[in-house]
Amino acid sequence: MKTKKFTILHSNDMHGDFLAEVNGQKGKLVGGLALLSGYINQVRREEENVLYVISGDMVQGSLIDSEYKGISTMEIMNYLAPDVVALGNHEFDYGLPHLLFLEKMANFPIVNANLYIKKYNKRLMNPYKIINKAGFDILFTGIITEKVMDSLKQDKLVGSFVTLEEASNEVGKICNAYRNDDIDLTILLTHIGYESDIELAGLLNPDWGVDMIIGGHSHTVLEKPTKVNKILITQAGVGSDQIGRYDIVVDDETNSIVDYRWQLIPIDDRLAKADENLSKFIQSFKDEVDNKYSAIICKLASEVTHPRREVETSLGNLIADTLAECAECEVMLVGSGSIRSQRLGPVVTLKDLMACFPYDDTITKHWISGGRLKKIFEHIMRADNRGGEGECYQVNGRVRAKYDEKAKKLTSLTIDNQTVDDKKIYSIAIQGYHYNNCQSYLNVSSEQLQEINKTKIITTSARQVLEEYLRQKQNVRQEVEGRLEYY
Repeated sequence: MKTKKFTILHSNDMHGDFLAEVNGQKGKLVGGLALLSGYINQVRREEENVLYVISGDMVQGSLIDSEYKGISTMEIMNYLAPDVVALGNHEFDYGLPHLLFLEKMANFPIVNANLYIKKYNKRLMNPYKIINKAGFDILFTGIITEKVMDSLKQDKLVGSFVTLEEASNEVGKICNAYRNDDIDLTILLTHIGYESDIELAGLLNPDWGVDMIIGGHSHTVLEKPTKVNKILITQAGVGSDQIGRYDIVVDDETNSIVDYRWQLIPIDDRLAKADENLSKFIQSFKDEVDNKYSAIICKLASEVTHPRREVETSLGNLIADTLAECAECEVMLVGSGSIRSQRLGPVVTLKDLMACFPYDDTITKHWISGGRLKKIFEHIMRADNRGGEGECYQVNGRVRAKYDEKAKKLTSLTIDNQTVDDKKIYSIAIQGYHYNNCQSYLNVSSEQLQEINKTKIITTSARQVLEEYLRQKQNVRQEVEGRLEYY
């Protein structure tokens, strides 16, 4: 039996998390790409056969990334030198042409098997990468989340086989075509969420020989790998505060993993020394951004927070109320995922606001019946929408909604303390992204949103509305008020 030991390091959903943060009374530095790079460099020195992979969403989520539209991120990723990377949904945030530009910048392969140019039935990206390490051949392929279709909704040239069944068939195509007798290990890099990874593993034919799924998108933290259909499934949370590490032994004769150990390793300055060259490189981007966006916009009465996107938050309430005032609507729905900071204030700079709300978008206003409005709230408040892979919302202060978890139904919806009437007409405002994907996110079609009146564009820049509002309103106080309740 010929065996070889490999170390596989993996990250996902880094979201431009470049900088280390001070944590704890002793001032320990936690996370940041310089410390992460330091640890990766250390492992590469200590171990003989090391691979580092990323399962999507390198970009978006920080002001540095937004300012440079992902270019800074790709340059920094070139410092980390991953062996192979898969696409996440946020790689598409700056548009498909810009993604193709970023892909050309990368000094590392980006793989995806199920994103197609529809007219020609050709894959947009390289569908696989075979890496030879210590005489062993390791096959990588990638699968994207259905969310990518949301970003590409307006692009009729590009499509994807996005259901899990279709995705599993695409994996089968790659394995059948390229997984020959010389392939010793097959790894699937996904960005579809942990629960979907489990379902996908169950759909894969064992004869295809997939050994591992290294995933992303749901920001899941695991204590140990999940094993389904003899496939190991892992994920490494979110950001750069931790990294997944496999130490595995692969048998060349059976093309299988005969022994493994997995750890989720916290990244801090006690683990490894920061990569000083990368620190200086990141600082050069930070200095430019700080100089440009350091102006103070306002001072809030107290800090507002957004610790979890699945629940009502004080920061979410502030943004929803601000946009509702601009839209002059009865109901304002703000995507919780569009709020990227866990806290804001009391002093708020332009840099803080842009980091908090990086996704600039339109706000559209619609008129719908109370019955349809109730169906929207029952859809967005359901339990399986709040499990890490759904699309959750913050609402304005005129709204109060209650949802019965056991009965799985909306039990109360009021506006201005008045019960919503099924036959009465109400105004609702949403972000353009959610309007473009209203059927899946809100359980209502664009045609239904326009049955009573035509869609009205309130603003082409929600972030500009927030900036102007905060400049004019000092010492604003915002708290959690019980706008959305679950029992």
